[in-house]
Amino acid sequence: MNKIDLSKKPLIIIAGPTAVGKTAVSVLLAKALGGEVVSADSVQVYRGLDIGSAKVTKEEMDGVPHHLIDIIDPDTDYDVSMFQSMARDAIEGIYERGHVPILAGGTGFYIQGLLYGIDFTEEDDAAHKDIRARLEEQASDPEGAHKLYERLKEVDPESTLKIHEHNLRRVIRALEFYEIHGTPISAHNAQERCKQAVYNSAFFVLNDEREKLYERINKRVDIMVQQGLVQEARKLYDLKLPAERTSMKGIGYRELISAFRCIDGSTLATEEKRAIIEQAVAEIKQNSRNYAKRQITWFKRERDVNWIDIKDFDYKKDRITEWIIEKCLNLLG
Repeated sequence: MNKIDLSKKPLIIIAGPTAVGKTAVSVLLAKALGGEVVSADSVQVYRGLDIGSAKVTKEEMDGVPHHLIDIIDPDTDYDVSMFQSMARDAIEGIYERGHVPILAGGTGFYIQGLLYGIDFTEEDDAAHKDIRARLEEQASDPEGAHKLYERLKEVDPESTLKIHEHNLRRVIRALEFYEIHGTPISAHNAQERCKQAVYNSAFFVLNDEREKLYERINKRVDIMVQQGLVQEARKLYDLKLPAERTSMKGIGYRELISAFRCIDGSTLATEEKRAIIEQAVAEIKQNSRNYAKRQITWFKRERDVNWIDIKDFDYKKDRITEWIIEKCLNLLG
């Protein structure tokens, strides 16, 4: 069954925008090649964040071992450095068991960092902490976060193309880097991206026509709501975690948490509260579509990627998997 040479450190990557069908393909591929799946998702790692993250279920796993799913609590920040460390350990264990690692997910930043061994380690000296504390204090003022983002536009405009204004942690990290080193973190990361791949990879990106992908995203959000997304987000909200926690920023959670803040303690009528929740759901759909667009843009910049237009395979996962297997045996065998 497994004709892939594990001594060459193979790594199969199944990436693509949200709702394109990565989970099903990665499981079929793992079953065919004797593989195990490592999640490259920044939200599925959290316990309890199941519906909003479209977390793979036991039934969907179909007996295939999955790693980096349900391993940390929402009060812990998860970042690319933590992902790199955990993913490397998981992959080494997969090799030791004589299996093929399959990295599956849509967080391109994480995938890139792991594949090329990019160093995202943060310095931990006193000066670094002082700068971070000062920036965090500035961010706490009214309009402070926006002013920090405007400053980042001035000193490192390239970073603002990839860092959303609401991602305060990364905005502060980029400004912090600039103050310490006198150079933009985007230039540092660009230099790091020139590194050779750490693994012998076969990189596949699933994609679809934009309108069909958006339609699938909208439908999936509706299903999430039916499955209890609002209640799941309420549980996260009730933990009363700081707003900057990574778990609080996931699409599907941040919009509803914002709605809960408007509703709780208010004198709004039931109909008005319902309208606020409905607006939050509409924002989840919009933000998910925007995220899918950014994911596609990110993967188009990656090197040595095999793009798969799923409509060319009549949307049949088994046909897509067969094509991927043939490519993998040629690239990694």
